Amino acid sequence: MIDTPLTLSDFPKAILHIDGDAFFASCEQSLEPKLKGRPVVTGKERNIVASMSYEAKQRGVTRGMALQEVRKLCPDVVVLPSDYETYSLLSKRFFDIVRRYTSAVEEYSIDECFADITGLQRPHRMSYSEIAKRIQTELDRDLGTSFSVGLGPTKVLAKVASKWNKPSGLTVIPGNYAHRYLAKLPLEKIWGIGPQTTAYLEKEGLRTALDFARRSEEWVKKKLTKPHLEIWFELRGESVLPVVTEEKTDYQSISKMKTFRPSSSDKAFIFAQLSRNIENACIKARRYQLAAREVICFLRTQNFEHHGVELTFSRKTALPNEIVNSLKEHYERLYRPGQIYRATGVILTKLEQDVIRQLDIFDAVLRVERMRKLFAGVDALDRRFGKHTVTLGSSLAADHHNDQLRERGDSAKRKTILFKGENERQRLAIPFMGEVG
Repeated sequence: MIDTPLTLSDFPKAILHIDGDAFFASCEQSLEPKLKGRPVVTGKERNIVASMSYEAKQRGVTRGMALQEVRKLCPDVVVLPSDYETYSLLSKRFFDIVRRYTSAVEEYSIDECFADITGLQRPHRMSYSEIAKRIQTELDRDLGTSFSVGLGPTKVLAKVASKWNKPSGLTVIPGNYAHRYLAKLPLEKIWGIGPQTTAYLEKEGLRTALDFARRSEEWVKKKLTKPHLEIWFELRGESVLPVVTEEKTDYQSISKMKTFRPSSSDKAFIFAQLSRNIENACIKARRYQLAAREVICFLRTQNFEHHGVELTFSRKTALPNEIVNSLKEHYERLYRPGQIYRATGVILTKLEQDVIRQLDIFDAVLRVERMRKLFAGVDALDRRFGKHTVTLGSSLAADHHNDQLRERGDSAKRKTILFKGENERQRLAIPFMGEVG
């Protein structure tokens, strides 16, 4: 091992990456103590593994595995429907606990975040590593789930640290000693380095993160892209990726996908699922005042094959009825009779700000503006009474899926037990705490 330092300072910045360990399954174990220490799998509603506890993982269970295979491998497994409502509530509590120590928190995903604690040793009267340990302890105590924590001078190094010793690990990577960790880190394990880039770097003779970090800046600029250059800086202990605390308001694309169980070959039902995907994507686009010039709609078969169609519009739109009407013209060649489908999806691309348009002599824009006002009213109703209070007629058949789930008893308990004042759409921010049968 070569011990040449890559940086001159241990912590010019102090960044934490906090990662939930098997978060969804851990939430179930936290809410029902009888499940602790037992192999737990979520995803009953889809008949495949959505997440698994470490006890299940140690028995060979992997994400995406069919439940019938899981039961052969692990006969004592506890299989539960996914309760994303409760997971989201516990995720919010997770972020709130971290904010007890710093306001600079980036909610990276439902079960992980970055936190900038630079300069907070004196206010908290603790070292950076002690702050990290205190946060980890409070998360374990208050949520009943375990978290792995990484501390480093950059986001990339903090991410490396949090993955170093899972579950329940706390790893500190000072800048002066980053090379000792990078020398053991394969290229494919670097956050932001994908399979194609890994293959390319290996052809260039690189094997580890340290090999990459020790290449010259000129070489990286010549051979790779700007995001890879930013990763290179971060691996060397130079912070260039800020902890982003603001909610994201700009998007290059917006995608919505729905996996349904049981799978179906029903033509009308599949179209309704696509219609609902389009509605959901457009709701998000309108929230950020965006509109799309291209829309990709696709179907996923039971064998994970994809069939798609690309819709192009002469003007940008965030009106779902326009997109659905355009899709109708292409649906016959997208849908294949007799094929069994398990998911549908839509991607809005070529997004632009949805500004007021200049009127034309054919009054087409006036009609569009009337539709925009109509959907502004729909959005207001959704905010007051719950999502899809008003929906397109083309999406109604998608609701049959929920009826099927209720008939099969695969809905999460929180969805079947309502507190006083709640309805199916309007819910209190309270997770269900109860026994699992």
